[in-house]
Amino acid sequence: MIRKLKIIFVTLLFLFGSFLTAFPQTGYEELLSYPHPSNLVASTNGNIAWTFDREGKQNIYFSTDQGKTFHKLTHYDKDDGQEISKMQFSPDGKWIVYMRGGAPHGNWSRSKIVNPTSSPNKPEFQLWSLNVKTGQKNLLASGQWSYWPAISPDSRNVAYVDGGTVRIAPINGSKDNRRLFFARGNSSYLTWSPDGSKLAFVSNRGSHSFIGVYTDDHTPIKWLDPAFARDSRPKWSPTGDSIVYIRRPAKGGAPDSILTRHHKPWEIRITSLQEHNQSALVWEAPKTLNGSVPTNNGKYNLHWAAHDRIVFLSAKDNWPHLYSIPVSGGEPTLLTPGKFMVEYISLSSNGKQLVFSANTGPDELDIDRRHIGVVSVDKQDMEILTPGDGIEAYPVYINNSDIAFISSTAFRPALPTVWSHGQDQIKLIGTSLLSSVYSEENLVEPEQVIFKAPDGTPIHGQLFRQKGTDTTKPAVLAIHGGPMRQMLLGWSYSAYYAPHYALNQWLAHHGFVVLSVNYRMGIGYGNEFHHPTHAGRHGFSEYQDIIASGKWLAKQPYVDERKIGVYGGSYGGYLTAFALGKNSDIFAAGVDISGVHSRVPSEKYTIPYEQAPDAALADTVAWESSPIAYTDTWESPVLFIHADDDRNVAFNHSIKLLNRLKEKDVYYETLVIPDDTHHWLRHANLVKVYKSTIDFLVRKLSQ
Repeated sequence: MIRKLKIIFVTLLFLFGSFLTAFPQTGYEELLSYPHPSNLVASTNGNIAWTFDREGKQNIYFSTDQGKTFHKLTHYDKDDGQEISKMQFSPDGKWIVYMRGGAPHGNWSRSKIVNPTSSPNKPEFQLWSLNVKTGQKNLLASGQWSYWPAISPDSRNVAYVDGGTVRIAPINGSKDNRRLFFARGNSSYLTWSPDGSKLAFVSNRGSHSFIGVYTDDHTPIKWLDPAFARDSRPKWSPTGDSIVYIRRPAKGGAPDSILTRHHKPWEIRITSLQEHNQSALVWEAPKTLNGSVPTNNGKYNLHWAAHDRIVFLSAKDNWPHLYSIPVSGGEPTLLTPGKFMVEYISLSSNGKQLVFSANTGPDELDIDRRHIGVVSVDKQDMEILTPGDGIEAYPVYINNSDIAFISSTAFRPALPTVWSHGQDQIKLIGTSLLSSVYSEENLVEPEQVIFKAPDGTPIHGQLFRQKGTDTTKPAVLAIHGGPMRQMLLGWSYSAYYAPHYALNQWLAHHGFVVLSVNYRMGIGYGNEFHHPTHAGRHGFSEYQDIIASGKWLAKQPYVDERKIGVYGGSYGGYLTAFALGKNSDIFAAGVDISGVHSRVPSEKYTIPYEQAPDAALADTVAWESSPIAYTDTWESPVLFIHADDDRNVAFNHSIKLLNRLKEKDVYYETLVIPDDTHHWLRHANLVKVYKSTIDFLVRKLSQ
């Protein structure tokens, strides 16, 4: 018996060692050594700034010559998980204001501190100003959650929300901050008038919200056409005498069908501060499902642009596109026609052009990429500035012609990049900070694959594999979270998904075939794909795309159909649990990271003495749309990973499923990360999570 165990152990060591030959000197840590950029901003005088996250140490970098030279302005030298966010230049370009701390990407509890290092000293939220010339830092506020910082047009003051109260502080830190005004409700979306004499804001009061305008301590707050509605996203006119904003119906009314999709109405209105306090309707969204409130990045993307045009985003033709309309109303002009989406939209300082990221271009593969486009605010003259095989996102105008953005390729992680008007080549910033591991020699180029789900819907994926070998290999299905995401034919520009891409590359170079699937509910393939019928808790129709992916892998001649694994995080963890519970016959092992395991019951849609007409059926469908309902057919081994301060998927989701599997004697392993969140704020925890994922998949699929 002992001899047999030794033989098995030696065999496993041999198999595991064979996976390590492709990168003999490279571990997953080196693939995660890239300096991930974010918070890219530009000043009106041509300077740019951004943050680099270098193995958990996130700092602000600054350039006065469009990236030819740059230097670090801050010196945070610990992997402490305190993120930088809400970064912005002052109008005069002399200051950067930013927040540090908290969990900016959480679905709830953003107002609570994070402590992923488990420090005995309680961290604080901090609002800072930073002089870009001298490096002087001023702590403007600390302790409470400081949100919606808004720098005054004269660059002297910063207004912000502190625990629900609007306060103000001198940007140079010369005086203590003070309360600016009191208002009921929770204030947000602070927006200064062009001359700095007034401050518009949203006052959220639960079932409804108002747009308020503060002038001074002696003038009552002006509420713009208060109504039984939810008003939000105020934008000033260039002259400062009017405000455009979004209006939605107030919450409330009799409960409606839960399982039926409903139109979510919205409209654009303008109120003049000079006239009677009545708003004028500029545009009302079509009363169709595609005309509902947009759910892509930035939602409405509302702007008051040049030529008295109001710019907004709508998916009314099934694709999230930019439109503009005169302030007097009329028929909107479609600015970005075609079967693609636009996101990450910015307006030039002169208000005449919009820059954006879109999954379109001259190559048919561009639907699975991103490129930078520009368009005038009043006519259909869209131009793609960065065609090719790269991935480009988060564009901002440096001036009214040059543009900065984040770019990557299949072989290079994201870097800040500058496109200059009249130049053929883009300019990369920070290439010297990249390891030599990021090259065509060490990485594979993902291949676009398209296959059909059982209902005939085309499903896109990216295939990672080394070619030229005759033997079949184990395979892994990678399922992204969100679900409103799209994985691409290159390194992700997202800090959360770049490690996924690195993991897929590592697995491909160590003997695996990897398929990353873009299942329905994701973005990039139209609004109807993004919002399918009977999805999620209403019937998990997106799961058929996961089954189609597994079966597609099993049919490939280079895949060992007995050794197909699966991993995913968040919503990807939800679908991973489904794959293992419903189809252990296809998926031999899996890693469920921060997965959703039980769905919301109908009580959420119930008011006293009334129930939705389909409440009982909705409860049944919600149960059948939960992985915990399929433990009886769950046979494949699983690794559960969850952080216990998760603010997107509660930790008890994993407890509920784990305890059920324990009763069924299903093999499982666990990794619990105390005090970190859904987004692995500490780099050390990120490495631990994905190295554990690698280790589990290698052990379970190499046997």
